Amino acid sequence: MIIGRQQDVTVAATAVMERTSDPRLREIMVSLVKHLHGFVRDVRLTEAEFREATAILAEMGRQSTDTHNEVVLMAGSLGVSALVCLLNNGDQGNTETAQSLLGPFWRLNSPRTENGGSIVRSETPGAALFVTGRVVDPAGNPVAGAEVDVWHASPVGLYENQDPEQADMNLRGKFTTDADGRFAFRSVMMVGYPIPTDGVVGKLLQAQGRHPYRPAHLHALIVKPGFKVLISQVYDPADPHIDSDVQFGVTRALVGNFVRHDEPHPTVGDISQPWYSLDHVYRMEAGEAVLPRPPIK
Repeated sequence: MIIGRQQDVTVAATAVMERTSDPRLREIMVSLVKHLHGFVRDVRLTEAEFREATAILAEMGRQSTDTHNEVVLMAGSLGVSALVCLLNNGDQGNTETAQSLLGPFWRLNSPRTENGGSIVRSETPGAALFVTGRVVDPAGNPVAGAEVDVWHASPVGLYENQDPEQADMNLRGKFTTDADGRFAFRSVMMVGYPIPTDGVVGKLLQAQGRHPYRPAHLHALIVKPGFKVLISQVYDPADPHIDSDVQFGVTRALVGNFVRHDEPHPTVGDISQPWYSLDHVYRMEAGEAVLPRPPIK
């Protein structure tokens, strides 16, 4: 088709996309072209703005490395990650779900740890945290033999791959649920933290006058054949940014009960007060156990 006017571009591009042989790819590409062209018309994108937009995309690619994924960070900061998660879980977005964002800091091959063991692998000052979790199916029955991968930021707000002061795989561990679907571990209380702001995402937040903080949270990725991989986060309701997460990830179902204790621990004598505890139930949905692609190495 020879283009006669601006409307012809959309007609021609849509016609090409409709020749895509794979049905799902065809559906995605036809919709993508229609919405992209509609967006350009809606904001009347200028040539200078278009060049700037393509430069931003290229810059995000350059800023993504083995230890940092700027594209994932941007998707979260635009609310896309949260939307995709909620649309695909909890009866296709109609009910609450324990599913959450994977985030940009999950790594494969976390160290296997015995139930009740510690995931503190280098000196990490902070209040002790004792976590007990229970993994159940949709009916509330225990899921035994599930693999539970946990990770979280340190009390200074950094994951170990961001912080040369922490040992490799510090505050990461992999557990197996017992016959009652339970697992437990010891760590240190995490804090909220700012997402990296030295890249494209930081410039966006500055331009919008937004803060860069995520509320304190514990990550878990749970795998068991016969169930959809559960990717979850548990948030501390006492965090000052619990209702303004820069990544739009906090839902009611993900707010946990981090309990502060000012008395000595009943069984462990080597900790000072205060210390914290978290007891949380993780509910899995039926499905295929397919691991996501790690955003970093």
